[in-house]
Amino acid sequence: MKPLIEATTYNSETYGQIARAIAFMRQTYLDQPDLATVAQQVHLSESHFQRLFTQWAGISPKRFWQYLTVEYAKSKIAETKSLLDLTVDIGLSSPGRLHDLFVKLEAMSPGEFKAGGAGLQIQYGLHPSPFGECLIATTARGICNLQFLDSFDPNTVESLLRSEWPNAEIVRNQSAIQAIGDRIFLPTVPPSQPLNLFVKGTNFQIQVWRALLNLPPGGITTYQGLAHAIGRPTAARAIGNAIGRNPVGYLIPCHRVIRESGELGGYRWGLDRKTVLLGWEASRCEQ
Repeated sequence: MKPLIEATTYNSETYGQIARAIAFMRQTYLDQPDLATVAQQVHLSESHFQRLFTQWAGISPKRFWQYLTVEYAKSKIAETKSLLDLTVDIGLSSPGRLHDLFVKLEAMSPGEFKAGGAGLQIQYGLHPSPFGECLIATTARGICNLQFLDSFDPNTVESLLRSEWPNAEIVRNQSAIQAIGDRIFLPTVPPSQPLNLFVKGTNFQIQVWRALLNLPPGGITTYQGLAHAIGRPTAARAIGNAIGRNPVGYLIPCHRVIRESGELGGYRWGLDRKTVLLGWEASRCEQ
């Protein structure tokens, strides 16, 4: 199995350059800037930028941009709707998840929620990803947190975990997290077991997060579409709030939910990252 990204482009500096370039392309799309102009925004030569971007995405910047248009988004919304309805109705997880990453979600019981993590050991560490450095935290029952780090100081990650799990034992274990992060972002063989998630949330939040797991890679839905899929057609705003509380980025793919208009809407870890994630997934699913 081919890794998600070439090792030479698997670092936060490259992600930053790619994200700034895509943000510039999104902001200036009406002017249709040429490749040299985009490359200048990240202080690279045209040839270097073309090579770096193609290593990262697997396709050229011009082709990548096709997956970020409103027209493309609207076409994927319609295509995803029938699959989302089917998988939610019969309780299946989405087939064909990206690079065979199958995810199972377990929710804390109300008693465990109230206990604030008492009796749990949470191991955490930092890991590079194609989308920037991230915090990964795990328990014996599964991954409980995956957050992208550029929105806060990496030195404060233990405090962040403590605020979510005040009574847990929290320890740094970089070697354990390295193995988990590589399994998520650099899979080289099909996994023999699904990735387990262990999360805390209200019943409604858990329902929304489970529904998100049914969205296929490259698929896109809307807040209203997700509301209909879980049988709560008037709850689009509440669904937006639940999505904003998603504790496990990327694996619970809240980035695949956008507005009815085809505009991207918000994202807990930044709109530029949401743009990058959607385009990257779409490009790889079309290869």
